[in-house]
Amino acid sequence: MTTMRQFIGEVLRARRLAAGLTLRDVSAKARVSLGYISEVERGHKEPSSELLAALTGALDVPLSQVLLDVSTLLAIEEGTELASVSSIAPDPTGVPLADTVSAA
Repeated sequence: MTTMRQFIGEVLRARRLAAGLTLRDVSAKARVSLGYISEVERGHKEPSSELLAALTGALDVPLSQVLLDVSTLLAIEEGTELASVSSIAPDPTGVPLADTVSAA
């Protein structure tokens, strides 16, 4: 089974290449060493949330989109379908999203 860090690396690399950026470009924008970014992209290092925020900022991609891409890859690997709405994530009012969808 593919690890989460491998999927994160794959998504970050794909996003970087789609943007036409080199590792050097992302390194300069994110202020993270080129070697460390390379390790993350190859799935050898587990990035912290702060590092992910720096990398997605440098790629001009929302962190939520990268995490959604990773979730999609995980779901494919697991052979499951992604729920369109999380049953546990609260909305800004603090009401679980599942409760607001059920009430609609």
